[in-house]
Amino acid sequence: MNQSLPSLSALRAFEATARHLSMTRAAEELHVTAGAVSLQVRDLEAAIGSLLFERKPRQLALTAAGADYAASLGSAFRLIREATEIARSLARPDIVTLSCTTGFAIQWLMPRLEAFQSDHPTIDLRIGTTARLVDFQKDGVALAVRHGLGAYPGLASEKLIDDELIVVAHPALACRLGPAPSAHALAGETLIHDAGRNDWRFWLEAAGALEVDWRKGPVIAPDSNGALEAARAGLGFALMRESFVANDLVDGRLAAPYGRPIRSRFAYYMVYPPTALDRPSVRQVRDWLLAEAGKA
Repeated sequence: MNQSLPSLSALRAFEATARHLSMTRAAEELHVTAGAVSLQVRDLEAAIGSLLFERKPRQLALTAAGADYAASLGSAFRLIREATEIARSLARPDIVTLSCTTGFAIQWLMPRLEAFQSDHPTIDLRIGTTARLVDFQKDGVALAVRHGLGAYPGLASEKLIDDELIVVAHPALACRLGPAPSAHALAGETLIHDAGRNDWRFWLEAAGALEVDWRKGPVIAPDSNGALEAARAGLGFALMRESFVANDLVDGRLAAPYGRPIRSRFAYYMVYPPTALDRPSVRQVRDWLLAEAGKA
């Protein structure tokens, strides 16, 4: 007994013709000629030994056998499509979009991304850099990292890293202040600012160096990247977030003449809609970010 199945192309031709009750429309769907569809259907009828259509002038109708066969094939093709979509979804990376500022992306996130991609090859982590508030649904964002006090109505918020500010400069420039310098030694130096001057104001007030003019020095906007590059180039002293310059300090590109940082009221928070963690891939990214922050 021959147990071989009819050809897939013949089955597709019959299933499409049965749905449309038209070989011309079936041919258009399958991108073949109507003659090819007709031949495939006749070959299928010969293979199973039964007529599947009643052929009338300008009209097709399913026979009883054809109607039963079409219903079964319709279910079979649906299962094939569903199985194929599952296989495709497993093969392609799961996209997770993270929104953050340019400074955070370049100074904190980028040095860590290679390790993440190595450990999570099925997740396509995409970084969107902006300082504006995002519409999570409209912008297709799963997670955001924001600098603030942590209160974001309607959203979940978890502290990622504290905002600890540290004075840095090119090592040669830092040496000019001498060993264990006081904050007063900055009176004759160039202070570099990123978006405003308040960070230097608070730092100098906390250090008791009220005579140092915190207003002086260039403002390099719009984020801290410019201030960092200026400090690396030896153009002055910058107040940077310690977690952003940790590698520079270890590698000797920058020096911290005043040692320990001071903590700001602000911090970097991971923010997301309450339902975002229902997606396993988003939860993995969130867990990884918290783990990396915990290493600092």
